[in-house]
Amino acid sequence: MQPASNPTVILGGGFAGLFTALHLSQQNYTHPIILIEQRDRFSFKPLLYELLSGELHSEQVYPRYKELLAGSSVNFVQDTVEFIDLDQRQVTLDSGKVFRYSHLVLALGSKTTYFNTPGAAEYAMPFTSGEQVIALRKHLRHRLHEAIQTDDSAKRRLLLTVAIIGAGPAGIELACTLADLLPIWYDELGGDAAEIRVFLVNRSREILKGDVNSHLRCTVQTALKNRVVPVDFLFDAAVSKIQADGIEYQKQDKTQILQAGTIVWTAGTAPNPLLMELAVPHNRGRLLVTPTLQIPEFPEVFAAGDCATDAENPQPPTAQVAYQQGKAIAVNLKRMREGKLTVPMPISMRGTLMKLGLNESVANLFNKVQIKGQPGHLIRQGTYLELLPNPAHNHKVTAEWLTDELFQRHRPVSHMQLGQTHWLSGAIALMAGLILASPLIWRAAQPIQFQQSLGWTGVPSLLNQLTPPPR
Repeated sequence: MQPASNPTVILGGGFAGLFTALHLSQQNYTHPIILIEQRDRFSFKPLLYELLSGELHSEQVYPRYKELLAGSSVNFVQDTVEFIDLDQRQVTLDSGKVFRYSHLVLALGSKTTYFNTPGAAEYAMPFTSGEQVIALRKHLRHRLHEAIQTDDSAKRRLLLTVAIIGAGPAGIELACTLADLLPIWYDELGGDAAEIRVFLVNRSREILKGDVNSHLRCTVQTALKNRVVPVDFLFDAAVSKIQADGIEYQKQDKTQILQAGTIVWTAGTAPNPLLMELAVPHNRGRLLVTPTLQIPEFPEVFAAGDCATDAENPQPPTAQVAYQQGKAIAVNLKRMREGKLTVPMPISMRGTLMKLGLNESVANLFNKVQIKGQPGHLIRQGTYLELLPNPAHNHKVTAEWLTDELFQRHRPVSHMQLGQTHWLSGAIALMAGLILASPLIWRAAQPIQFQQSLGWTGVPSLLNQLTPPPR
């Protein structure tokens, strides 16, 4: 058994790991806390599309860990985990450093998987981190500049074609964003925006298959068609090979090719391979944990986020789940430190949020009420900005965002931009969204109390006419 003086070590700085560390620090956890992460910046994944488009900037979506952890009791170590020894309670890093721990939190997240598709790792661009988003933005800008300079129509068509592989939430949100954004960028260069083509490539005909957002399918399909340039669907297409200038796929027992100057891979992720080396039960690489998020054989070890699952109560690998899991782990670590038993912490799904283009989203509140368009966009960004990891950073970024929304800063400027308004109409849209959202949220969460409290005003009847309650 390791001495109690050994630190609590957290592996992985994603939502689960970072929020565990911050919650521990905020509740005055009287024990050293070490957060180990290979990157120097935190990627707020739900808002990476805003980083790509310029709706939000890197300091808001892609901040440095040292900035987020400043003033906390968390010791940040930038390094890569090489080996985890649960029996000896120690972690070995790529640098050769060895950390012994009293408690361990596994929050290593997931990695892009290409399913052994030839050429995918070489030619398809992933979209899971701020660094990758910046690389994609640079690549797309370069492609547009090349296109405006060529007289070869076939080459220009290739350069202006984007293929996104995977019709899950990431692929759909990216497709909607690019179908609005690229025409604006190309129009600014003097090009014909109608030449832009964005393809969504999927192995089956069903989008959002098996996803927590699957009930939004009709809303999403409409949004994909109503962009500045409609998104083209290439479904029932099994990608068999990726090349520098296109995708080879199988459709109806025939080999076909889609030429594209940009290929983005959003088709799947897999748990960190380090977890597969641990001699503990797992399900498809995700560690099996108890309702308290502990590994049964090693109760001093917690696991959360994309790399863990509770077989009796599985949760989707989303940011809101990882956020709540981080808080739950912090509470139980403190309880263990105080000699108390760990307790299960309920995970509350508050609905889902999806970006469906510039200034457009759908907020599916408590899985009961859908708020679309710009009000949905305001709710989505406001909700996510309130989840930013550090209170000081949170308040700063939220204030900046509200200012940007009101005065239309950090926006691509073009006569083609959807939702472009004078600052006054932006303020009206913001207030309208918030005014509309508040009673809808109340009605969805507490319908009986809502009816009893406001029945005399006529508001429930009015809302029922505008947005009928779910049956």
